[in-house]
Amino acid sequence: MSSDEKKQALNAAPEPYWRETASFDSYPALDQDTEVDIAIVGGGIAGITAGYELAKQGKNVAIIEADNILNGTTGHTTAKITAQHGLIYDELIQHFGVDLTKTYYQANDDALQYIKKNVSSLQIDCDLTEEDAYVYAITEKYDQKVRKEFTAYNKLGIDGELVEQLPIDLPIKSAVVMKKQAQYHPLKYLKALVEEFTKSGGTIYEKTTAVDIQEGSNPVIVTKDGRKVTCSNVLICSHFPFFDGKGFYFAKMYASRSYILGIKAKKDFPGGMYLNAESPSRSLRFTDTNGEKLILVGGEDHKTGQGKDTVKHYEALEEYAESVLGIEENPYRWSAQDLISVDKVPYIGQLTSSHKNIFVATGFKKWGMTSGTAAGMILSDLIVKKASPYEEIFSPSRFAADPSIKHFLQQNGDVAKHLIKGKLTPASTSPEDLKEGEAGHVTVNGQKGGAFRDEEGNLHIVDTTCTHMGCEVHWNHGERTWDCPCHGSRFSFDGEVLEGPAKKPLKKLD
Repeated sequence: MSSDEKKQALNAAPEPYWRETASFDSYPALDQDTEVDIAIVGGGIAGITAGYELAKQGKNVAIIEADNILNGTTGHTTAKITAQHGLIYDELIQHFGVDLTKTYYQANDDALQYIKKNVSSLQIDCDLTEEDAYVYAITEKYDQKVRKEFTAYNKLGIDGELVEQLPIDLPIKSAVVMKKQAQYHPLKYLKALVEEFTKSGGTIYEKTTAVDIQEGSNPVIVTKDGRKVTCSNVLICSHFPFFDGKGFYFAKMYASRSYILGIKAKKDFPGGMYLNAESPSRSLRFTDTNGEKLILVGGEDHKTGQGKDTVKHYEALEEYAESVLGIEENPYRWSAQDLISVDKVPYIGQLTSSHKNIFVATGFKKWGMTSGTAAGMILSDLIVKKASPYEEIFSPSRFAADPSIKHFLQQNGDVAKHLIKGKLTPASTSPEDLKEGEAGHVTVNGQKGGAFRDEEGNLHIVDTTCTHMGCEVHWNHGERTWDCPCHGSRFSFDGEVLEGPAKKPLKKLD
């Protein structure tokens, strides 16, 4: 591929392999007020799993999705189904103790077994294969951390192993293995759950944006178009919670972007799922496509709206893939946004301790296949059984002094830094200087803005002040979006909200 062809490919709109190889029915927008037992906001893995479980148990359930179902983070995942979430268990033992850490592992292992059971019982053709998962170290520093992680596995009774060689040709110091994990095509799996959900009487509304909740014994969800959904319980599974309820979720999490290439490799891929312990992150797994292996090469995570030109992240993954496997063909690329809590454990449960009928699931830390599934199971249990064996470790009301307060202060200090820096950064170009496909910070009638010139030569100019808390958004070249470095809100090139916590679009400038 020539340099011009490569640039053209990188400038094209990214589309995940999963979305391209799975089709879904479309569902209507909500066009009148309605009443249900349970309303779920968000049509990703957590919302669909919860809806499937609750509808099976005879509940009248509606799923409300701002866009199309399974088009958010769930549709942009690497789709590893594993309780191995990087090097986390030694750290969690230090902060939460062995017993609570064991419940974290058990919840995610239960989610893995739940997916396997559904695939078998519902006979879902979703390319599921059982694979061992590896976290490996290439430096002395992380070799010691990997060995501590293996010690944590032993304390927790996890089926694992410490090895000094991988099935794939990568030089390492050591690796910790979690046995009998899995991988699949997430949208083929979830399509089957959606079909079962609707068969059980569940309802789905797409292109229906929830903007507020009127609290009470029967909470009412208010949509962008003024429609109302009255229910007994609300489940907020909208990635970033669209309703905060003074839970201050924007201050307890940060948004991280990561990148994925789907390549056909020159070298044979032996199977297994691989993740390095160091930074920048590197992830490898395969999926079968028409009898061939498509290798998913992921990593390069960074805080949303911060760091280098996003195209550089794709280029770094391409260089890595070429060095490890050789690239025969590079047909896919996409990115994902994930939310990470201050103590690295998701928030699953009551929105706050005072919200008895409003629940939330968020902060899956890039491991949404098990965490999102576990969230659906936990929230279903909290509503039907009024309890879950896993509610304590995931409770959104937890706030341990170590490490939460330390990370809380670091996160919000970083927000303040970027808020001030954005206000002081001058415009870098004028609108007239932008070529087709280019964007930059500009000055329009004395006001700072952001401009993008599309392929037809049209200029799209917006106020670059994020409508959430006033930070200055930055251009994301790889995705053609305006991203906020403070709390991770993302906007289209013409200012429409793509990711919260922002609810209002960027103001258009003439």
